[in-house]
Amino acid sequence: MTRRIAAAGTHVRDQIARNVDRMVDVRRDLHAHPELSFEERRTSQFVRGELAACGATLLPCPTPTGAVAVVDGERPGGTVLLRADIDALPVEEETGLAFSSQAPGCMHACGHDAHTAILLEVAAALAATAEDLPGRFLFVFQPAEERVSGAQAMVDGGLLAGVDPVAVVGLHVVSSAPTGTVLTRPGLSMAGAHGLRISITSTGGHGAMQPRQGNVVLAASTIAVRLHTVVEGMHLDGTDAVCSPGLIAAGTAFNVVPTRAELCATLRWFDRRDLEESMRRLTSLVADVGDDFGVSASLSVEYGTGPVRNDPGVTAAVLAATRQACPDATVTEMDAPVPASDDISVLLDAVPGCYLMVGAAPDDGVVRFHHSPAFTVDERALVIGATALASSAVALAAGERPDAP
Repeated sequence: MTRRIAAAGTHVRDQIARNVDRMVDVRRDLHAHPELSFEERRTSQFVRGELAACGATLLPCPTPTGAVAVVDGERPGGTVLLRADIDALPVEEETGLAFSSQAPGCMHACGHDAHTAILLEVAAALAATAEDLPGRFLFVFQPAEERVSGAQAMVDGGLLAGVDPVAVVGLHVVSSAPTGTVLTRPGLSMAGAHGLRISITSTGGHGAMQPRQGNVVLAASTIAVRLHTVVEGMHLDGTDAVCSPGLIAAGTAFNVVPTRAELCATLRWFDRRDLEESMRRLTSLVADVGDDFGVSASLSVEYGTGPVRNDPGVTAAVLAATRQACPDATVTEMDAPVPASDDISVLLDAVPGCYLMVGAAPDDGVVRFHHSPAFTVDERALVIGATALASSAVALAAGERPDAP
Protein backbone atom coordinates (compact mmCIF):
# COMPACT_ATOMS: atom_id res chain seq x y z
CA MET A 1 0.00 0.00 0.00
CA THR A 2 1.42 3.40 -0.95
CA ARG A 3 2.11 5.99 1.72
CA ARG A 4 -0.83 8.09 0.54
CA ILE A 5 -3.23 5.14 0.68
CA ALA A 6 -1.86 4.11 4.09
CA ALA A 7 -2.54 7.65 5.30
CA ALA A 8 -6.07 7.44 3.90
CA GLY A 9 -6.55 4.20 5.82
CA THR A 10 -5.54 5.98 9.00
CA HIS A 11 -7.99 8.79 8.23
CA VAL A 12 -10.75 6.23 7.68
CA ARG A 13 -10.06 4.66 11.08
CA ASP A 14 -10.01 8.09 12.69
CA GLN A 15 -13.35 8.94 11.07
CA ILE A 16 -14.91 5.78 12.48
CA ALA A 17 -13.48 6.38 15.94
CA ARG A 18 -14.88 9.92 16.00
CA ASN A 19 -18.36 8.76 15.04
CA VAL A 20 -18.94 5.82 17.36
CA ASP A 21 -21.85 7.59 19.06
CA ARG A 22 -23.53 8.13 15.68
CA MET A 23 -23.11 4.47 14.83
CA VAL A 24 -24.64 3.43 18.16
CA ASP A 25 -27.57 5.81 17.65
CA VAL A 26 -28.22 4.37 14.20
CA ARG A 27 -28.09 0.82 15.51
CA ARG A 28 -30.57 1.65 18.28
CA ASP A 29 -32.97 3.36 15.88
CA LEU A 30 -32.91 0.30 13.63
CA HIS A 31 -33.29 -2.01 16.61
CA ALA A 32 -36.43 -0.19 17.72
CA HIS A 33 -37.98 -0.50 14.24
CA PRO A 34 -37.36 -4.06 13.00
CA GLU A 35 -38.96 -5.42 9.84
CA LEU A 36 -39.29 -8.96 8.53
CA SER A 37 -37.76 -10.38 5.35
CA PHE A 38 -38.82 -8.55 2.17
CA GLU A 39 -40.86 -6.13 4.31
CA GLU A 40 -37.96 -3.81 5.22
CA ARG A 41 -39.55 -0.64 3.82
CA ARG A 42 -38.77 1.80 6.65
CA THR A 43 -35.30 0.31 7.03
CA SER A 44 -34.59 0.72 3.32
CA GLN A 45 -35.78 4.32 3.33
CA PHE A 46 -33.68 5.07 6.41
CA VAL A 47 -30.57 3.48 4.89
CA ARG A 48 -30.98 5.35 1.60
CA GLY A 49 -31.33 8.63 3.47
CA GLU A 50 -28.16 7.99 5.47
CA LEU A 51 -26.22 7.01 2.35
CA ALA A 52 -27.27 10.14 0.47
CA ALA A 53 -26.45 12.32 3.47
CA CYS A 54 -22.91 10.97 3.78
CA GLY A 55 -22.07 11.59 0.12
CA ALA A 56 -22.47 8.10 -1.30
CA THR A 57 -24.17 7.84 -4.69
CA LEU A 58 -27.39 5.82 -4.64
CA LEU A 59 -27.80 3.24 -7.38
CA PRO A 60 -30.96 1.41 -8.48
CA CYS A 61 -31.77 -1.43 -6.11
CA PRO A 62 -32.66 -4.72 -7.83
CA THR A 63 -35.16 -5.69 -5.11
CA PRO A 64 -38.17 -3.75 -3.76
CA THR A 65 -36.49 -3.46 -0.37
CA GLY A 66 -32.79 -2.96 0.30
CA ALA A 67 -30.35 -0.35 -0.96
CA VAL A 68 -27.28 -0.09 -3.17
CA ALA A 69 -24.80 2.79 -3.27
CA VAL A 70 -21.27 3.53 -4.41
CA VAL A 71 -18.31 5.58 -3.24
CA ASP A 72 -15.64 6.22 -5.85
CA GLY A 73 -12.06 6.69 -4.79
CA GLU A 74 -9.99 9.12 -6.79
CA ARG A 75 -7.03 6.80 -7.28
CA PRO A 76 -6.75 3.65 -9.42
CA GLY A 77 -7.93 0.42 -7.89
CA GLY A 78 -10.44 -2.39 -7.99
CA THR A 79 -14.10 -2.53 -7.02
CA VAL A 80 -14.90 -4.04 -3.61
CA LEU A 81 -18.45 -5.05 -2.72
CA LEU A 82 -19.40 -4.62 0.95
CA ARG A 83 -22.61 -6.25 2.15
CA ALA A 84 -24.85 -6.02 5.21
CA ASP A 85 -28.19 -7.74 5.86
CA ILE A 86 -31.11 -5.63 7.10
CA ASP A 87 -34.02 -7.90 8.09
CA ALA A 88 -35.30 -9.00 11.50
CA LEU A 89 -37.01 -12.10 12.90
CA PRO A 90 -40.54 -13.00 14.07
CA VAL A 91 -39.49 -12.98 17.74
CA GLU A 92 -41.08 -11.07 20.64
CA GLU A 93 -38.31 -9.08 22.35
CA GLU A 94 -37.72 -9.62 26.08
CA THR A 95 -34.52 -7.63 26.66
CA GLY A 96 -36.07 -4.70 28.50
CA LEU A 97 -33.75 -2.31 26.66
CA ALA A 98 -34.77 1.34 26.41
CA PHE A 99 -34.65 0.97 22.62
CA SER A 100 -36.51 -2.36 22.46
CA SER A 101 -38.56 -3.27 19.42
CA GLN A 102 -41.67 -1.17 18.87
CA ALA A 103 -43.04 -3.79 16.46
CA PRO A 104 -45.01 -6.54 18.25
CA GLY A 105 -43.71 -9.99 17.45
CA CYS A 106 -40.71 -8.70 15.52
CA MET A 107 -37.14 -8.25 16.76
CA HIS A 108 -33.58 -7.78 15.58
CA ALA A 109 -32.58 -11.01 17.31
CA CYS A 110 -29.52 -11.75 15.17
CA GLY A 111 -27.59 -8.46 14.96
CA HIS A 112 -28.61 -7.24 11.52
CA ASP A 113 -29.26 -3.82 13.04
CA ALA A 114 -25.60 -3.77 14.08
CA HIS A 115 -24.45 -4.91 10.63
CA THR A 116 -26.44 -2.15 8.95
CA ALA A 117 -25.16 0.54 11.33
CA ILE A 118 -21.58 -0.67 10.80
CA LEU A 119 -21.81 -0.59 7.01
CA LEU A 120 -23.43 2.85 7.02
CA GLU A 121 -20.53 4.16 9.08
CA VAL A 122 -18.03 2.51 6.73
CA ALA A 123 -19.74 4.25 3.80
CA ALA A 124 -19.54 7.59 5.59
CA ALA A 125 -15.87 7.13 6.48
CA LEU A 126 -14.87 6.11 2.96
CA ALA A 127 -16.87 8.94 1.41
CA ALA A 128 -15.11 11.44 3.68
CA THR A 129 -11.66 10.26 2.52
CA ALA A 130 -12.48 9.38 -1.09
CA GLU A 131 -9.87 11.70 -2.61
CA ASP A 132 -7.08 9.52 -1.23
CA LEU A 133 -8.69 6.12 -1.76
CA PRO A 134 -8.14 3.59 -4.55
CA GLY A 135 -10.89 1.97 -6.53
CA ARG A 136 -14.62 1.85 -6.02
CA PHE A 137 -16.68 0.66 -3.06
CA LEU A 138 -20.11 -0.83 -3.71
CA PHE A 139 -22.37 -0.91 -0.64
CA VAL A 140 -25.13 -3.51 -0.65
CA PHE A 141 -27.82 -3.52 2.03
CA GLN A 142 -29.53 -6.84 1.44
CA PRO A 143 -33.07 -7.87 2.42
CA ALA A 144 -34.27 -11.29 3.56
CA GLU A 145 -31.13 -12.97 4.84
CA GLU A 146 -33.20 -14.76 7.48
CA ARG A 147 -34.98 -16.56 4.66
CA VAL A 148 -31.61 -17.01 2.87
CA SER A 149 -33.34 -15.60 -0.19
CA GLY A 150 -32.40 -11.92 -0.48
CA ALA A 151 -28.93 -12.32 -1.95
CA GLN A 152 -30.16 -14.53 -4.76
CA ALA A 153 -33.01 -12.12 -5.45
CA MET A 154 -30.55 -9.23 -5.76
CA VAL A 155 -28.23 -11.20 -8.05
CA ASP A 156 -31.18 -12.35 -10.17
CA GLY A 157 -32.19 -8.69 -10.43
CA GLY A 158 -28.80 -7.72 -11.87
CA LEU A 159 -26.78 -6.66 -8.82
CA LEU A 160 -23.50 -7.89 -10.28
CA ALA A 161 -24.18 -6.94 -13.91
CA GLY A 162 -21.34 -4.78 -15.21
CA VAL A 163 -19.79 -4.41 -11.74
CA ASP A 164 -16.88 -6.90 -11.82
CA PRO A 165 -15.82 -6.67 -8.15
CA VAL A 166 -12.38 -7.94 -7.19
CA ALA A 167 -13.67 -9.03 -3.78
CA VAL A 168 -16.68 -9.26 -1.47
CA VAL A 169 -16.42 -8.57 2.26
CA GLY A 170 -18.97 -8.66 5.04
CA LEU A 171 -19.30 -9.48 8.71
CA HIS A 172 -21.57 -10.94 11.36
CA VAL A 173 -21.59 -10.09 15.06
CA VAL A 174 -21.40 -13.13 17.35
CA SER A 175 -22.99 -13.01 20.79
CA SER A 176 -21.03 -16.03 22.04
CA ALA A 177 -17.56 -14.66 21.17
CA PRO A 178 -15.86 -12.07 23.42
CA THR A 179 -15.85 -8.45 22.31
CA GLY A 180 -12.41 -7.73 20.91
CA THR A 181 -12.19 -10.91 18.85
CA VAL A 182 -12.39 -11.16 15.07
CA LEU A 183 -12.56 -14.60 13.51
CA THR A 184 -12.82 -16.14 10.08
CA ARG A 185 -11.75 -19.26 8.22
CA PRO A 186 -10.36 -19.73 4.73
CA GLY A 187 -12.38 -22.19 2.72
CA LEU A 188 -15.69 -23.57 3.97
CA SER A 189 -16.66 -21.65 7.10
CA MET A 190 -20.47 -21.87 7.45
CA ALA A 191 -23.09 -24.47 6.57
CA GLY A 192 -25.57 -24.45 3.73
CA ALA A 193 -29.22 -24.14 4.79
CA HIS A 194 -32.56 -25.41 3.57
CA GLY A 195 -35.94 -24.46 5.01
CA LEU A 196 -38.25 -27.48 5.03
CA ARG A 197 -42.03 -27.76 5.27
CA ILE A 198 -43.75 -31.07 6.02
CA SER A 199 -47.53 -31.06 5.52
CA ILE A 200 -49.63 -33.84 7.07
CA THR A 201 -53.34 -34.35 6.35
CA SER A 202 -56.07 -36.77 7.37
CA THR A 203 -59.83 -36.88 7.89
CA GLY A 204 -59.75 -35.45 11.42
CA GLY A 205 -62.31 -36.37 14.06
CA HIS A 206 -62.94 -37.00 17.75
CA GLY A 207 -59.92 -37.26 20.04
CA ALA A 208 -61.44 -40.25 21.82
CA MET A 209 -61.81 -42.15 18.55
CA GLN A 210 -58.46 -41.40 16.92
CA PRO A 211 -55.77 -41.63 19.59
CA ARG A 212 -53.21 -42.80 17.03
CA GLN A 213 -54.36 -43.74 13.54
CA GLY A 214 -55.18 -40.67 11.50
CA ASN A 215 -53.75 -38.38 14.18
CA VAL A 216 -51.77 -35.70 12.32
CA VAL A 217 -50.50 -34.14 15.55
CA LEU A 218 -48.85 -37.38 16.62
CA ALA A 219 -47.41 -37.93 13.16
CA ALA A 220 -45.89 -34.45 13.07
CA SER A 221 -44.48 -34.90 16.57
CA THR A 222 -42.93 -38.23 15.64
CA ILE A 223 -41.20 -36.73 12.61
CA ALA A 224 -39.94 -33.83 14.73
CA VAL A 225 -38.38 -36.18 17.27
CA ARG A 226 -36.67 -38.18 14.52
CA LEU A 227 -35.38 -35.31 12.37
CA HIS A 228 -31.88 -35.57 13.82
CA THR A 229 -31.49 -39.05 12.33
CA VAL A 230 -31.42 -37.74 8.75
CA VAL A 231 -27.96 -36.17 9.30
CA GLU A 232 -26.37 -38.88 11.44
CA GLY A 233 -22.71 -39.37 10.48
CA MET A 234 -22.50 -36.10 8.54
CA HIS A 235 -19.90 -33.59 9.68
CA LEU A 236 -16.93 -31.47 8.62
CA ASP A 237 -13.80 -30.98 10.71
CA GLY A 238 -15.70 -31.97 13.84
CA THR A 239 -18.80 -29.83 13.20
CA ASP A 240 -21.99 -31.85 12.78
CA ALA A 241 -24.69 -31.24 10.21
CA VAL A 242 -28.03 -30.37 11.81
CA CYS A 243 -31.70 -30.97 11.12
CA SER A 244 -34.02 -29.50 13.75
CA PRO A 245 -37.68 -28.48 14.04
CA GLY A 246 -38.67 -24.86 14.52
CA LEU A 247 -42.46 -24.83 14.17
CA ILE A 248 -45.39 -27.20 14.57
CA ALA A 249 -48.86 -25.86 13.79
CA ALA A 250 -52.06 -27.86 14.26
CA GLY A 251 -55.38 -28.02 16.02
CA THR A 252 -58.22 -25.92 17.36
CA ALA A 253 -59.44 -27.71 20.52
CA PHE A 254 -58.45 -30.22 23.22
CA ASN A 255 -60.70 -33.00 21.94
CA VAL A 256 -60.56 -32.46 18.18
CA VAL A 257 -58.06 -34.28 16.00
CA PRO A 258 -57.33 -31.74 13.25
CA THR A 259 -57.31 -32.50 9.57
CA ARG A 260 -53.95 -30.85 9.01
CA ALA A 261 -50.60 -30.30 10.73
CA GLU A 262 -47.49 -28.56 9.49
CA LEU A 263 -43.93 -29.00 10.65
CA CYS A 264 -41.22 -26.53 9.61
CA ALA A 265 -37.55 -27.36 10.08
CA THR A 266 -34.06 -26.27 9.14
CA LEU A 267 -31.40 -28.48 7.56
CA ARG A 268 -27.75 -27.41 7.83
CA TRP A 269 -25.21 -29.21 5.66
CA PHE A 270 -21.61 -28.88 4.46
CA ASP A 271 -21.26 -31.25 1.51
CA ARG A 272 -23.55 -31.56 -1.52
CA ARG A 273 -23.50 -35.34 -1.27
CA ASP A 274 -24.59 -35.10 2.36
CA LEU A 275 -27.42 -32.80 1.31
CA GLU A 276 -28.62 -35.32 -1.22
CA GLU A 277 -28.39 -38.21 1.27
CA SER A 278 -30.11 -36.28 4.08
CA MET A 279 -32.97 -35.35 1.73
CA ARG A 280 -33.28 -39.01 0.69
CA ARG A 281 -33.45 -40.04 4.35
CA LEU A 282 -35.92 -37.29 5.14
CA THR A 283 -38.20 -38.27 2.26
CA SER A 284 -38.13 -41.85 3.52
CA LEU A 285 -38.82 -40.76 7.10
CA VAL A 286 -41.84 -38.69 6.08
CA ALA A 287 -43.26 -41.54 4.00
CA ASP A 288 -42.70 -44.16 6.73
CA VAL A 289 -44.36 -42.06 9.44
CA GLY A 290 -47.24 -41.26 7.14
CA ASP A 291 -47.84 -44.98 6.52
CA ASP A 292 -47.44 -45.81 10.20
CA PHE A 293 -50.09 -43.29 11.32
CA GLY A 294 -52.39 -43.65 8.34
CA VAL A 295 -52.01 -40.04 7.20
CA SER A 296 -50.87 -38.30 4.03
CA ALA A 297 -47.50 -36.58 4.42
CA SER A 298 -45.55 -34.48 1.93
CA LEU A 299 -42.21 -32.67 2.02
CA SER A 300 -41.25 -29.41 0.29
CA VAL A 301 -38.16 -27.19 0.32
CA GLU A 302 -39.21 -23.58 0.93
CA TYR A 303 -35.81 -21.95 0.41
CA GLY A 304 -32.11 -22.71 0.54
CA THR A 305 -28.57 -21.50 0.08
CA GLY A 306 -25.16 -23.11 -0.15
CA PRO A 307 -22.29 -23.10 2.35
CA VAL A 308 -20.18 -19.99 2.94
CA ARG A 309 -16.77 -20.40 1.32
CA ASN A 310 -14.06 -17.81 1.92
CA ASP A 311 -11.38 -17.31 -0.70
CA PRO A 312 -7.98 -18.07 0.91
CA GLY A 313 -6.20 -15.13 -0.76
CA VAL A 314 -8.86 -12.58 0.11
CA THR A 315 -9.07 -14.01 3.64
CA ALA A 316 -5.32 -13.60 4.11
CA ALA A 317 -5.58 -9.96 2.99
CA VAL A 318 -8.53 -9.31 5.29
CA LEU A 319 -6.78 -10.84 8.27
CA ALA A 320 -3.62 -8.82 7.61
CA ALA A 321 -5.55 -5.56 7.20
CA THR A 322 -7.64 -6.21 10.31
CA ARG A 323 -4.62 -7.01 12.47
CA GLN A 324 -2.97 -3.78 11.38
CA ALA A 325 -6.09 -1.65 11.85
CA CYS A 326 -7.21 -3.26 15.12
CA PRO A 327 -3.96 -3.92 17.03
CA ASP A 328 -5.79 -4.45 20.32
CA ALA A 329 -8.15 -7.06 18.88
CA THR A 330 -7.54 -10.80 18.83
CA VAL A 331 -7.71 -11.65 15.12
CA THR A 332 -7.53 -15.34 14.39
CA GLU A 333 -8.70 -18.22 12.24
CA MET A 334 -11.46 -20.57 13.35
CA ASP A 335 -10.50 -24.22 13.68
CA ALA A 336 -13.79 -25.51 12.35
CA PRO A 337 -16.80 -24.28 10.40
CA VAL A 338 -19.99 -23.32 12.20
CA PRO A 339 -23.42 -24.88 11.55
CA ALA A 340 -25.04 -21.45 11.17
CA SER A 341 -25.67 -20.27 7.60
CA ASP A 342 -25.75 -17.02 5.64
CA ASP A 343 -26.79 -16.28 2.08
CA ILE A 344 -23.73 -14.12 1.51
CA SER A 345 -22.70 -17.53 0.15
CA VAL A 346 -24.45 -16.52 -3.10
CA LEU A 347 -22.10 -13.55 -3.50
CA LEU A 348 -19.05 -15.55 -2.42
CA ASP A 349 -19.83 -18.20 -5.02
CA ALA A 350 -19.74 -15.49 -7.69
CA VAL A 351 -16.87 -13.31 -6.41
CA PRO A 352 -13.87 -14.22 -4.20
CA GLY A 353 -14.33 -12.82 -0.73
CA CYS A 354 -14.26 -13.15 3.02
CA TYR A 355 -16.93 -13.14 5.73
CA LEU A 356 -15.77 -12.09 9.20
CA MET A 357 -17.15 -13.04 12.61
CA VAL A 358 -16.92 -10.15 15.12
CA GLY A 359 -17.19 -11.00 18.82
CA ALA A 360 -19.93 -9.04 20.60
CA ALA A 361 -20.66 -10.89 23.85
CA PRO A 362 -21.89 -8.63 26.67
CA ASP A 363 -19.30 -8.46 29.43
CA ASP A 364 -21.61 -9.81 32.16
CA GLY A 365 -20.75 -13.36 31.18
CA VAL A 366 -24.31 -14.25 30.13
CA VAL A 367 -24.65 -15.53 26.57
CA ARG A 368 -27.75 -14.20 24.81
CA PHE A 369 -28.22 -16.67 22.01
CA HIS A 370 -28.94 -15.55 18.48
CA HIS A 371 -32.63 -15.80 17.55
CA SER A 372 -33.70 -15.71 21.21
CA PRO A 373 -35.97 -13.04 22.83
CA ALA A 374 -33.07 -12.04 25.11
CA PHE A 375 -30.51 -11.55 22.33
CA THR A 376 -28.33 -8.47 22.54
CA VAL A 377 -24.79 -7.40 21.62
CA ASP A 378 -22.01 -5.37 23.18
CA GLU A 379 -22.05 -2.12 21.21
CA ARG A 380 -18.29 -1.75 21.66
CA ALA A 381 -18.04 -4.34 18.89
CA LEU A 382 -19.41 -1.85 16.38
CA VAL A 383 -16.22 0.17 16.11
CA ILE A 384 -14.14 -3.00 15.76
CA GLY A 385 -16.40 -4.30 13.02
CA ALA A 386 -16.47 -1.03 11.12
CA THR A 387 -12.68 -0.59 11.36
CA ALA A 388 -12.02 -4.16 10.21
CA LEU A 389 -14.47 -3.88 7.31
CA ALA A 390 -13.26 -0.49 6.08
CA SER A 391 -9.56 -1.36 6.36
CA SER A 392 -10.06 -4.66 4.57
CA ALA A 393 -11.98 -2.97 1.75
CA VAL A 394 -9.27 -0.34 1.22
CA ALA A 395 -6.53 -3.00 1.18
CA LEU A 396 -8.42 -5.13 -1.33
CA ALA A 397 -9.21 -2.16 -3.58
CA ALA A 398 -5.51 -1.30 -3.57
CA GLY A 399 -4.73 -4.80 -4.78
CA GLU A 400 -3.19 -6.16 -1.60
CA ARG A 401 -3.45 -9.93 -1.77
CA PRO A 402 -0.81 -11.70 0.35
CA ASP A 403 -0.22 -15.35 -0.32
CA ALA A 404 -2.77 -17.53 1.43
CA PRO A 405 -1.43 -19.62 4.29
